Parts: sequence; structure tokens; C-alpha cells
Amino acid sequence: MYPSFASYVRARQPVLLRTARSLTSNPSDAEDLLQTALTKTYVAWERIEDHRALDGYVRRALLNTRTSQWRKRKVDEFACDELPEPEPVPVADPAEQQVLQDAMWRAIMKLPDRQRAMVVLRYYEDLSEAQTAEVLGVSIGTVKSAVSRALGKLREDPELTPVR
Repeated sequence: MYPSFASYVRARQPVLLRTARSLTSNPSDAEDLLQTALTKTYVAWERIEDHRALDGYVRRALLNTRTSQWRKRKVDEFACDELPEPEPVPVADPAEQQVLQDAMWRAIMKLPDRQRAMVVLRYYEDLSEAQTAEVLGVSIGTVKSAVSRALGKLREDPELTPVR
């Protein structure tokens, strides 16, 4: 660190902080702004020819930094005359849902025992193919093929046709 820079910061920090506070509404933001401007000043320290004009250089760095922050700020809110209302979410009729569940269970009950067990474990108990195979003591391939055949039968079930 340059000794002259450290002494400059010690001597001028209160004045420069007041300037930074005038550019922001939050004291913490002002401290961050001053820190950034002083960092830029430190980087350019050797290039600054007239050290009597350092306050002007730092003030310009404060202003440029604050302007950049302001330009980069993302605006998520927009003022408008009326508040937008969310689209109403269609609420499913509980009676229709119950009819669908009953039809699905009747169709599942028509499946052979082994296929029914695999469908229930896979889709109602939410087990993976490997977990289902382990529970039933069969291979994963057996689970895959049996579930595939069971789903095919469910797709063809006339009681479920109106649902699709």
C-alpha cells in the first residue's frame, strides 16, 4: 500500500463519506460506495499526476460508481393504474374426482394379481422399479414388462375411455 494513499484516506475519509451519503439513502450503501471509489483511486494512484486534486478524483469515482449501480439496478416492479388479477385456476369438482378415482380402482381390480401389485407399488406407493422388484422378489425387467402390459390394459379399459 502506498503510504501517501493511507494518509490521504485517514485524513479525508469523513468528508468523502459525507459525499457518499448524499448519493445514497442508506449509510451502509454509502460506506460500500466509498470503499469502491477508494479502491478505484488506489488502482489509479500512480497515474494521478496532481495529488492536490484527489478529492475531485474520488468524488468523480463516487458519482460514476453510483451512476453505474443505478443503471445496472434491475427493476422488478412497475407502477400501473390497476393491479393485475391472477387468472383463476379451475377448481376440479370433488365429485368428478371421486368418480375418476372409483373408475380407476375398478379398472385396477380387473388386472391380474401380479400386475395389480406392481401398478399399486409403482404408482400409488411411489416405489421405484428396483424397489418394486425387491419387494416382490422379481427382476427389474419383470417389473418393467408387467407394468407396461398393465398400463396397456388400463388404456383399453372402456370405463376409463371417457376420462381421456
